[in-house]
Amino acid sequence: MTTPALLAAAPPALDAGDTAWLLVATALVLLMTPGLALFYGGMVRTKSVLNMLMMSFVSIALVTVVWLLAGYSLAFGRDLGGLGLIGSLDHLGMAGITPSSLTGSVPTLLYATFQLTFAIITAALISGAVADRARFAAWVVFVLVWTLVVYVPVAHWVFAPGGWINAQLHALDFAGGTVVEVNSGASGLALALVLGPRLGFRREAMRPHNLPLVLLGAGLLWFGWFGFNAGSALGANGLAAAALLNTQAAACTGLLGWLLTEKLRDGHATTLGAASGAVAGMVAITPSCGSVDLLGALVIGAVAGVLCSYAVSWKFRFGYDDSLDVVGVHLVAGIAGTVLIGVFATSVMTGGAEGLLHGGGLDQLWRQAVAVLATGAYAFTASYGIGKLIDRVLGFRAPAEHELSGLDLAEHAETAYDHGVIHQGALAGPASHHREIHTP
Repeated sequence: MTTPALLAAAPPALDAGDTAWLLVATALVLLMTPGLALFYGGMVRTKSVLNMLMMSFVSIALVTVVWLLAGYSLAFGRDLGGLGLIGSLDHLGMAGITPSSLTGSVPTLLYATFQLTFAIITAALISGAVADRARFAAWVVFVLVWTLVVYVPVAHWVFAPGGWINAQLHALDFAGGTVVEVNSGASGLALALVLGPRLGFRREAMRPHNLPLVLLGAGLLWFGWFGFNAGSALGANGLAAAALLNTQAAACTGLLGWLLTEKLRDGHATTLGAASGAVAGMVAITPSCGSVDLLGALVIGAVAGVLCSYAVSWKFRFGYDDSLDVVGVHLVAGIAGTVLIGVFATSVMTGGAEGLLHGGGLDQLWRQAVAVLATGAYAFTASYGIGKLIDRVLGFRAPAEHELSGLDLAEHAETAYDHGVIHQGALAGPASHHREIHTP
């Protein structure tokens, strides 16, 4: 007969069900980045749509290489000095991790890949803040440096067992409200300030060129978000089911909250508002989907939809050009969802911590606020410094003539909606300036 003591002392064992679910969840989260590319690609003007797609797709490759070489080890390796600030390089190049290595009940190689997909989409999210005006080469350098200097430390603080926000502050963040949403939003704001506004900002309309593409991208994000949030349970269990249901609930109330606000404020509800509201709801529920009940999820989604529908206009009031509303949606909803854990958290979900409405007082609320302030301040400061350094060395802002003609042609020598002929020699060198382009 096996005693409870012996069961507690038994080494962790691989669970086939948990592993199968996390394999699927990892694929779902990776799909979110192509979904984001389409979401962003539909929101920009026709002359820069390919550049927008490329900024997301190149992030997949860049972050993967950085993560496998050093990022995973620094984020999830043995904590250095017991301070909860950064991990060790014990697993540099994934050294020491074999197919039989386990994290909980799943292979460590799978867990590392799951976390990789989070890092990828966080970097890609930032691109929306600087759409239409960033040099592609500078973006490549930024992603490489930013992943190591900004994303990796914050991931260690929040997700690693010894991270200070996790182990010392005891703030709750189930799937990345701070690591992904606040981090990308604050970094996007910093980079938008470094590059300055687009030519014509606040003087001419810069409307999305393809709203069906935006909705397709939003649908793929919605689909992938179930892997993002429910996958963070790291098992095929009731917590994953609750996180999945909370995600669906918040996405829907976020969508409805945004549309209702538009209808009352502007007299009409828009397709862009529907897509943005659903994303806002899912952003807000990301940190809280494993901590709140269904009622809390419905309220958090609705709050995010209403709040973000107003926040996207702040850029015109304050003069920062957040092209595709990374700040207005991801930063604002990320803050709201993370802080509201301190209001709606229930011990039924957390196993201990409770929010204000469930008798926990202000204890969890202040912890959530500190986590938001710490990650936001670090991400903004570090990203601003990285952006400024790259701008000084390489030049981050595209030349005015390239911005006016479109980054697709200037940066990639191709256009998405070209119905004419590009001479064969155009791709060979200096002759690239001599091309026939016939538009309808």
